[in-house]
Amino acid sequence: MMRSLPYFCRGEVVRGFGRGSKELGIPTANFPASVVEHLPADISTGIYYGWASLGNGDVHKMVMSIGWNPYFKNTKKSMETHVIHKFKEDFYGATLSVVLVGYIRPEKNYQSLDALIAAIKSDIEEAERRLDLPDHQKLKQDNFFRECANPVVNGH
Repeated sequence: MMRSLPYFCRGEVVRGFGRGSKELGIPTANFPASVVEHLPADISTGIYYGWASLGNGDVHKMVMSIGWNPYFKNTKKSMETHVIHKFKEDFYGATLSVVLVGYIRPEKNYQSLDALIAAIKSDIEEAERRLDLPDHQKLKQDNFFRECANPVVNGH
């Protein structure tokens, strides 16, 4: 399947489409195109789960959408990370480090915004459940999260 998992990457949080918080109630941190363009070919579009850290901060569970967001008919491929943690403010310009641990499902279109939101909430629950597994817990402690915050693509 996806031999590139776990996949490590790091980049600056940039402004996305502005829909995560406003339309969905699920804030996301977006990577710049330079990070998206470096994804290995075997990392297909869809929903992933893993670990994320902002700057040199704590490591939190996350769920990430990679792809075109068919419901919104995007013309640009994106990597949108929902860190499963409540932050007090936006963190545009901060360095986001993530480890993609596993794959939940392919991306798909939805008949309504409510159906999309329900699917995202289900993905978050699935990510939380899977990340409690001992093998996945080890990656939370990876040295990658303690290294300097220079942009990295699948390397430590």
